[in-house]
Amino acid sequence: MTRTEQLQELFHSNQYFKMICGAGNEDTEEVRRLALIYTLAGAKGLDISTTPEVVKAAMDGIDRAYEIGDKLGIDIGVRPYIMVSVGMPGDHHVRKALINEETCIKCGLCVAPVCPTEAIEPIEIKVETAFVITEKCIGCGACSAVCPIVECITYSHNEKALKELLPECIELGAENIELHAAVAETDVIMKEWEMVIEANPNGHNSMCLDRLHIGNFELKNRIEKALEMTKPGLMILQADGYPMSGGRNDFNTTLQAVATADVVNKQFNMRLNKKIKQLEYTRRRKLNVVLSGGTNSLTADLAIQGNVRFQGVAVGTFARNLIYKHIKEVYDYNDMGFYNDLNNIREAYLIGKELVDNNTNKGESYRENTNIRN
Repeated sequence: MTRTEQLQELFHSNQYFKMICGAGNEDTEEVRRLALIYTLAGAKGLDISTTPEVVKAAMDGIDRAYEIGDKLGIDIGVRPYIMVSVGMPGDHHVRKALINEETCIKCGLCVAPVCPTEAIEPIEIKVETAFVITEKCIGCGACSAVCPIVECITYSHNEKALKELLPECIELGAENIELHAAVAETDVIMKEWEMVIEANPNGHNSMCLDRLHIGNFELKNRIEKALEMTKPGLMILQADGYPMSGGRNDFNTTLQAVATADVVNKQFNMRLNKKIKQLEYTRRRKLNVVLSGGTNSLTADLAIQGNVRFQGVAVGTFARNLIYKHIKEVYDYNDMGFYNDLNNIREAYLIGKELVDNNTNKGESYRENTNIRN
């Protein structure tokens, strides 16, 4: 079985969990540790920045997971698929915060814990101006939301020479590409999607769309155009409910991800049964739908309750926060003793595994509750 076929089987059997390290997260040591823990925990996808050094770090984290897994008696199975994320100008996944030193009032409201990645370090209030550590910033917008000075914190697009970077990332080990496509004009998006397909023509590629920026009509339009350019069965649609909002573990936070998937399924993966006058899921789906944006440990359960079919779940903020204590507080990112402390790694693994298990391997209950015909 090829790697592409293996991934399709993971989608079919509802065993695909993707750990989102962050499209803008270029902190290589953080990515390495996230990759290690969630590979042990059973994640089959790792979503990272389109940066060669970050791809190398993710690959190294996966390799270390197999070595440590042998010591801990953990059978990892299928090696995780690395997905590199690209975005358009205006997309918050690939933007970086900028603080205007002249207008900053040194209040300190924007620093951790407001900043989830500690990209803005603590300052001496009323004395020091806050500044952004670019490689740690994921563009979430938390800092600008609390800043009392209008436009003191702005954002710049993280421009990259994607035509050169994508093939390099693929060569280094990335197997999937994701385009964040909820902003910009459709024609511009399709040109970027064409570039994605050219870089990875025979592998699964993902388009990330949400209804926060575009309506249902444009959502359908973009997917249709993307499908025309993609080989059958190879398109992933990441249903991004409310991007970067997964801080809480409740149904409301994850609701929009499930709702977006429902809209997509009814347009592309269901058909009308004229006898009973109801929509039913088709045997062959046009899209592999992955839930994202506000996702947490309750995402899969909510989708099943709502009769919404999905092929995978991707979790970012919530998944990272669960294990931050173990990967960056017990040992900071300069302390390589982290890799020798098997007890700490085991604790982080068990926490991550519970999240992965909650969103995968739903088996018969999943098929029965979503009217999926074998």
